[in-house]
Amino acid sequence: MADTGLQLRTCVNDDNTLTLWLEETPIPQPGPEQVLIQVEAAPINPSDLALLFGPADMNTARVSGTPERPVVTADIPSQAMRIVQARVGQALPAGNEGAGKVIAAGNSEAAQALLGKTVGVFGGEMFGQYRCVNAQACLVLNDDTTAEEGASCFVNPMTALGMVETLHLENHGALVHTAAASNLGQMLNRLCIADGIPLVNVVRKDEQVALLRSQNAEHVVNSEAGDFQQQLLAALDATDATLAFDAIGGGKLGGTILNSMEAVAARKMTEYNRYGSSTFKQLYIYGALDLGPTVLTRNFGFAWNIGGWLLPLFLQKVGMQKAGEMRARVAAEIKTTFASHYTSRVSLAEALSLDAIGAYNRRATGEKFLVLPQA
Repeated sequence: MADTGLQLRTCVNDDNTLTLWLEETPIPQPGPEQVLIQVEAAPINPSDLALLFGPADMNTARVSGTPERPVVTADIPSQAMRIVQARVGQALPAGNEGAGKVIAAGNSEAAQALLGKTVGVFGGEMFGQYRCVNAQACLVLNDDTTAEEGASCFVNPMTALGMVETLHLENHGALVHTAAASNLGQMLNRLCIADGIPLVNVVRKDEQVALLRSQNAEHVVNSEAGDFQQQLLAALDATDATLAFDAIGGGKLGGTILNSMEAVAARKMTEYNRYGSSTFKQLYIYGALDLGPTVLTRNFGFAWNIGGWLLPLFLQKVGMQKAGEMRARVAAEIKTTFASHYTSRVSLAEALSLDAIGAYNRRATGEKFLVLPQA
């Protein structure tokens, strides 16, 4: 085995620029409870982009270096530098999750048990050729599961399961999901169908409606359609959904969903109440596709709540036993319910090409990149 491996790094510089490059780093030796993974596949998720690019204007990106060792530089607007002041000068590794083969292990029983296994990991620094992690952080994939199939075994699958677990914990009967044609949205649709949970999918294009209907989604509404309000009310009336997960964040959509939930609940009231219905409505914002202000027009009574939802915090809340049960289900259904599909596969160097950056930074529905660090 070589002494070093490549790692993708990102750094904010004090001259209002951001730099991305591949760095030769020493391959770590695992401690007693650790394993060394030869990373074979790592997806580029929307959650990776904030660390990779920060507030840089990637339209200004330019490439120097060589094809094998590209260096990407982009400008950061001066007013945005205060947001990332704390990371100036820090060469940060990126990549939230991935999968690969355990090629070395510490002397503990847990670590030794993983030697030679293909595992999935959520631990950061996965856009690199090698990663050393605690054995407890690994999800052992079934023998017939490849690293590519298991690369996205954590962020999207555990988020989808976390949404469903939240529904059960908070005593809701159905849920609403925005940006529902995403890889995560399609996964959540399959999960809700399997578990018999009514789901209202909110998308913004007719082709996305067709995509989800082709996957047996029952309730799909187009937020850009002229009759969106009527579509949404009908879907909420049919499902009685009182829980929503919003990937958009900014704009009016979250408030529109709450207002529509209240309108459906008010129709079913048997007597007037000036404070609105007693039906509790919960909106969780878990994404930031729109970085603008969240706009609320308060026509949804007083039985409501809005909060943020983040997977690591949810897992802390439910504890290790529930998280273990969720991980076991992901491993068992990684080729079905929790399968991910990729439109492009790139090496570490290719991931830093301007064409690739332009594509995966668009966050377009149906486009998902997989990095192959050993390529």
